[in-house]
Amino acid sequence: MNENNIILLNSILDEQKADDISKSDFFEIFVFEQLLKNFDLSSDDIKSGKTGGGDDGGIDGFFVFLNDVLILEDVNKDEIKKNPVVDLFITQATESKSFNEEAFNKISDTISSIFDLTKDMEKLKNFYNVNVIEKASIFRNIYTGLASKYPKINIHFYYATKGDTTSIHLKVKNKAKNLQDKTKKILNGSNVEVKFFGARELLDFYRTEKTYTLQLEFTEHLSKGESDYAVLCDLVNFYKFVTDDHGNLRKYIFESNVRDYQGDIEVNKDIKKTLESGTKTDFWWLNNGITVIAKKASVAGKIITLDDVQIVNGLQTTRCIYDYLHQKDLSKEKRENKSLLVKIIITDNSIIKDNIIKATNFQTRIPDASLRATDIMQRDLEEYFKKHGLYYDRRKNYYKNIGKPVNKIISIPYLAQTITAILLKEPQIARGRPSSIIKKDEDYKKVFDSSVNFKTYLNIAQIMKKIENYLKLEDGKFSLPEKSNFRFHIAMTSIINLTGKKDYQQDDLVDFDMRKLNKKIVNRAVKFILDSASQFLTNQEGTLDSIAKSKPFCDNLLQKIKV
Repeated sequence: MNENNIILLNSILDEQKADDISKSDFFEIFVFEQLLKNFDLSSDDIKSGKTGGGDDGGIDGFFVFLNDVLILEDVNKDEIKKNPVVDLFITQATESKSFNEEAFNKISDTISSIFDLTKDMEKLKNFYNVNVIEKASIFRNIYTGLASKYPKINIHFYYATKGDTTSIHLKVKNKAKNLQDKTKKILNGSNVEVKFFGARELLDFYRTEKTYTLQLEFTEHLSKGESDYAVLCDLVNFYKFVTDDHGNLRKYIFESNVRDYQGDIEVNKDIKKTLESGTKTDFWWLNNGITVIAKKASVAGKIITLDDVQIVNGLQTTRCIYDYLHQKDLSKEKRENKSLLVKIIITDNSIIKDNIIKATNFQTRIPDASLRATDIMQRDLEEYFKKHGLYYDRRKNYYKNIGKPVNKIISIPYLAQTITAILLKEPQIARGRPSSIIKKDEDYKKVFDSSVNFKTYLNIAQIMKKIENYLKLEDGKFSLPEKSNFRFHIAMTSIINLTGKKDYQQDDLVDFDMRKLNKKIVNRAVKFILDSASQFLTNQEGTLDSIAKSKPFCDNLLQKIKV
């Protein structure tokens, strides 16, 4: 009974939808969250992939992953190891109660343009919105830039409605097959799939909750008490511990700041070689093992049950074990000489957790920026924001997972971008480097300056949130993708207009009167910037996306602003 499924789905959507978003936009966000649930994306990550909203070419969601990491900007190919895995998810999500051919007609025409490397992206700006152009450019750069590294390319087309997947018309299925074949020809060597999701499937995804209470069967264990354990388990049981009922790796149990799988580096080659060899040397003799943090543990026989599991060290080993066993018949897998050491620490103290994460990852190649969340300043910001009604998500998705309102959550990358745009007056960097803005130590110290009053950071976050809410309102002239593309420039310009200073400082922001920031001020900045962008493009080549990330355009703005 699909009508019952639709009724149930609608009740969930109505309950969760916020007042500041349309039903169609929220349905798209909901679909992205469900279908990409295993990637444990933040709310900001989900919004970044939303491309719908006029001139979208039939693409509502466009997400590019490299080695399971969401890519938000161009990557440095020299940092990528051999045989990377690229996953592209293109999603169409409509509230229709059926699946139709037109959806595939639009997407088919679009991929013929954006995936044809002979076509200049600059010329495509007249046909597609700025978000589609940006995402397509990122994918193109990865596809061409990593060609010499022999990547595995997976293209996923997802079509979601409130319809019934058991009654899809044959013509629609044929259109899906044509899209699949066409994409394989355009992107030679890629793996392409097309999937349909209806009300029933979306409900099933929604009801699939992340499980943080897990059981690990072991062969031996050692413990000094109830706060620490060292266990030996065979690889098959560890594989079952880190995978769900569908055999998917539980990526969400890896501590978010040490989640980046490094691919085919030497250490991983050694791990795979050991796994595949028939040596009599036990695996755990040659491997440092896994470190797990949990809030609670109980042992019954040869099984330890852990609450709120987080793997904080051993991602490389875990992924190699997963790849080794994923396609095997576990019932036939030999278990002798295949043991793994798992260290389990029981604590609910965030400071102790941070110290463990730092200590256990000190010898690995994790970039400094990946461990920023453990800094004392980040913990202090979290406490300060909480006292003022906001949730600073230094531990990715922590507040989202415990049910705090999405519009009250501020992530580290989001705050870093807003500080860069508003306080440092570098909106082009905020726009162009969303995921690497604090990668280098000197950049981190510049953005998160311990001498800056915390109220300044709080006000900056609130300014940005308020401006983004105004940008969602229809103004009759500019589209939301156009305005969102320049949101950081709009924020900087609004503050310049309100303070009457191009060189406003921290003191101007710490005492900022939020009541003065209104729709009129924001719309004035929007018109000035979009008109300036249009004029700027008449004198040089480029797209709205590219100039939003360029310093010359920002310098041009600052020269033109009159105070």
